[in-house]
Amino acid sequence: MNAELFVDVTPDHLSLALMEDKRLVELRKETSNVQFAVGDIYLGKVKKIMPGLNAAFIDVGYEKDAFLHYLDLGPQFRSLQKFLNIASAKKGVVSLHKLKPEPDINKNGTIPEVLTAGQHVLVQVAKEPISTKGPRLTSELSIAGRNLVLLPFSDKVSVSQKLSSSDEKARLKRLLTSIKPRNYGVIIRTVAEGKQAAELDKELKMLVKRWEEHTSRIRDVKAPGLVMGEIGRTSALLRDILNPSFNSIYVNDEDVCKEIKEYVGLIASDRQKIVKHYKGAAGIFDQFHVNRQVKALFGKTVSFKSGAYLIIEHTEALHVIDVNSGNRSKSASNQENNALEVNLAAADEIARQLRLRDMGGIIVVDFIDMQSNENRQKVFEKMKQAMASDRTKHNILPLSKFGLMQITRQRVRPEMHINTQEGCPTCQGTGKVDPAIFWPEQIEAAVKKAVYELKVKRMTLNVHPLVYAYLKKGFPSLALKWKFKYTHGLKVVPSDSLGMLEFKILDNNKMEVDLS
Repeated sequence: MNAELFVDVTPDHLSLALMEDKRLVELRKETSNVQFAVGDIYLGKVKKIMPGLNAAFIDVGYEKDAFLHYLDLGPQFRSLQKFLNIASAKKGVVSLHKLKPEPDINKNGTIPEVLTAGQHVLVQVAKEPISTKGPRLTSELSIAGRNLVLLPFSDKVSVSQKLSSSDEKARLKRLLTSIKPRNYGVIIRTVAEGKQAAELDKELKMLVKRWEEHTSRIRDVKAPGLVMGEIGRTSALLRDILNPSFNSIYVNDEDVCKEIKEYVGLIASDRQKIVKHYKGAAGIFDQFHVNRQVKALFGKTVSFKSGAYLIIEHTEALHVIDVNSGNRSKSASNQENNALEVNLAAADEIARQLRLRDMGGIIVVDFIDMQSNENRQKVFEKMKQAMASDRTKHNILPLSKFGLMQITRQRVRPEMHINTQEGCPTCQGTGKVDPAIFWPEQIEAAVKKAVYELKVKRMTLNVHPLVYAYLKKGFPSLALKWKFKYTHGLKVVPSDSLGMLEFKILDNNKMEVDLS
């Protein structure tokens, strides 16, 4: 399997697209000033105690108060509060390994026993704000690295369940138990398999140093305030998925490219050469056909094999996926085999769609009915195999007698939703039709306005690929005539993301020019 990551950086957004064997499997898009990401650690202030919910609402600076349940406080909550009190009063590093731990809190206790309104607490974002809800918090703090996850205030060493070798599990557990500092716990990740002591010790010290550097500044943080931010989304994605199958990482921004190259150098020093700065005129997602796949994969209907297709419906309570055989053969003699073949192919595409759209919560899949219990088991096993590469926690139940499969998948950030519906390419939804022959004149008028009225001298004109072909046809082409007539800083590039009669003008900073 060949994996490629494409990073599209604009002044407003950062978009990440992961392709495996030229198939889009993950897409992330976020605003450049994103806050309250999973992993961020905040100094919060208790706003309200809710005994009925056995929880508290915490002010971390978000417009809605964040939610902290008693069970998410963690057994070592009193030790955490003791550390916070010392760090708030003392300047410099507070050595956690010298701290005398406090007794664990009662597992079946209540929130008023440990928290009071106005109290300051160290909390970590476990779920990003979704819909009308604020962030979900935890006080069981963790700092993720490539091979290890550091757990301050814990003394436990645990190993990923995905490691199959019991001997390797025992080796890693013995190794980390012998080198970890006191009052720190460690979770050993799957990628740590086969790693030597020197590499793991180096990473462990780096994580401890990161914790100490950030917590030494708690005294200067005014609640609510950020204490430690998670590393950038691009780096976090690389930390979790970078493996020998990666052969390219393309970035269209020089600064972000340097940042990624440095991070790759830290976690895999011999892989820096795979990070490449994309300098092409066309958009990076257009050049590598990402936008083309987005249009095909984010609609309500998704085709996947020989006419078969999925219908995906999203509701507030759950997601529903219906599998249809489409125009495939439905003869009575091979109906069972036909249903099995479609369902097995659908399992692969469903696993891909869950990752791609980052669908979480409850997912109900209506497979094509099969009479054979053996075939139902095959579909269940195929679904488990297809989702084995999904890093998000999930649980899959066997098919019910109605042919329904239930899947739960952890939701930690808002679902990726892209509206693929386009208005009429002729009238743009106005109901008024202009002769298409005048369309280039409208584009030219926009270029003229940008140059003479808005004083934009260097610009990129994005148009549909067919319009691009028309503007570049012949010599001198229309695009070349406009360049000589208006500005030599004009570039015309095709964009798959635009409709037939859509265009955008971007300035030298990649900001869209407002032509209204």
